[in-house]
Amino acid sequence: MTDLLERDVFGIKVLKNNHPDIRAIKRQIGNATIHGNKFWRSTGLMIDYLNASPPPKGWKVLEVGCGWGISGIYCAKNYQSSVTALDADETVFPYLHYHAELNDVEVATVKSRYEKVTTAMLSEFDMVIGSDICFWDEMASPLFNLVGRAYKAGIKRVVMTDPGRPPFRTMAEKCMNRYDAIYDKWSVPHPNNTSGLVLDIS
Repeated sequence: MTDLLERDVFGIKVLKNNHPDIRAIKRQIGNATIHGNKFWRSTGLMIDYLNASPPPKGWKVLEVGCGWGISGIYCAKNYQSSVTALDADETVFPYLHYHAELNDVEVATVKSRYEKVTTAMLSEFDMVIGSDICFWDEMASPLFNLVGRAYKAGIKRVVMTDPGRPPFRTMAEKCMNRYDAIYDKWSVPHPNNTSGLVLDIS
C-alpha cells in the first residue's frame, strides 16, 4: 500500500497526490495555480545529475520555481546546503514544508517570480537550481536574464533541467553562446525512468 501512496526519489520521501496528507493540504489551501501541483519528472533529472556532479557541502542554494521543493530538499539532506526555495505561487509552500519536515531538513521560502529576483539577492547564494521552469515561450527571455544576473552576482553554478521543451532549448542555446556551460541530454535509469536536458553553467 505504501508504494501506492509515496515514492522514494534518491532517498527523499515524496508523497503522491492520493496520499491522505497531500489530500488534506489540498482541501485546506486548494490547488497550486502555476503547475506546482505534483512531483515533476525533471526533478529526478536534477537530483540524478547533482548526484553525478555534486556541489560542495554547505553551499547556499536557491531553487527557483521550486514547486514542492524536492531538489532543494535533496541538497539540504545530502550536501548540508542552506536552501531557499522561491516560487511565484505561495500555495506550493505547505507541500514543500511538509516534505522538508518529512525528510528532516529545513528550507526557507520566498514568494517571487524569477524575473523579480535581483542581483543583490542572488549574491547571497553559491548555486541556483531549477527544474521544469521554462514551459512557456515568454519564460525563455526572463530566465536567460536571470542567468545573466546570477553571473554578475558571482554565483558559482547554475543548474537547470527540463524534459526538452522548445522554450528551454531556446534559453539554453543562448546561454551556451554566452557562458561556460554544459548543455546535454541526460537519462535516469530504473526505477525513476526519465530523460531530458541538463544545463550546467559555472
